[in-house]
Amino acid sequence: MNRREALQLIAASTSVSMLPATLAFGDDRPAKTGMGLVIYCCQFRSQMLAKATPAVDLSEPLTFLDHCKSLGAGGMQNRLGVLEASEAIAIRKRAEQHSLYIEAIAAVPKDEADVERFEAEIKTAAAVGAKAVRTTIIPGRRYETFDSLAMFREFEARGRGSLELAVPVVERHRMPLAVENHKDHRIAERVKLFEDISSEFVGACVDTGNSIALLEDPVETVTALAPWARSVHLKDQAVQPYADGFLLADIPLGQGFIDLKEVVAIIKSKRPQVRFSLELITRDPLKVPVLEDKYWATFPELPASELARMLKKVRENAADNLTTISRMSPEQQLAHEDANVRTSLDYARDVLQL
Repeated sequence: MNRREALQLIAASTSVSMLPATLAFGDDRPAKTGMGLVIYCCQFRSQMLAKATPAVDLSEPLTFLDHCKSLGAGGMQNRLGVLEASEAIAIRKRAEQHSLYIEAIAAVPKDEADVERFEAEIKTAAAVGAKAVRTTIIPGRRYETFDSLAMFREFEARGRGSLELAVPVVERHRMPLAVENHKDHRIAERVKLFEDISSEFVGACVDTGNSIALLEDPVETVTALAPWARSVHLKDQAVQPYADGFLLADIPLGQGFIDLKEVVAIIKSKRPQVRFSLELITRDPLKVPVLEDKYWATFPELPASELARMLKKVRENAADNLTTISRMSPEQQLAHEDANVRTSLDYARDVLQL
């Protein structure tokens, strides 16, 4: 940890005892960046706040929007659910007042009976002025959840069916639906899905780090998905070999091996108006067990050259200081999370010019 990171951790830890819903900066409020925050960036703050002040829920849309504003973030991506008209208007006015964007998170309909719920959430997203709605269509991580290609294809078909149920709803309300590459489809599979769906209101929530776990290079993933981008989860990743494969860790922007300047430039060249949201989950590094048989159960035709290429990249970019968050005290976890977010917002503003 360098001096700047240590100071940020100390500064973040000063807020632990008070546990405000938002971080108070006084006259030292950070300069604003256009990059917003995904609610998943603030899990420890949300948990600690719930214990200290049960009446305050950080994930409540207006509360989280104010939290993002206090940090100098440009907006939020958060679950909205179904809101009363007065609540939606209040959120929209607050966002417009402070030039903040809003993106929603919603699950696609499970079946015909669930379409009404989905449409109600899309109506709420439209009422608050959301720019897009982020979703996923296949549960879990492909290499952990599914024991065979047939099992994966079954759930893939269900996901496609759910997306097809969602299409007329988002088209009716003219609300872009952004499907995240969530360690499920590889590039060719996801692009084919978008081509088959063929709707201007269905595209990608481009996650810049997830597809590393499927042995895909981040720049190649972004290049393929950028034309379809309706939203972006911006993240940096650190890697390290371990006995059964490699570890994959979310870390502050600029401290990993992803060429973020190139990634941002590629996306902006294809979708200049798309919003970038930080999705940095403060947690233990994820294990990607590429040397175990189960990992390959859903990739029977993936060539060994893909594995060799990724393991070479891991060796060349191996980090030596990955953090085990689960070994920290709750106060340390919160301080680390706050520092991760602040460092990333600074980097987005000062280096990436977002």
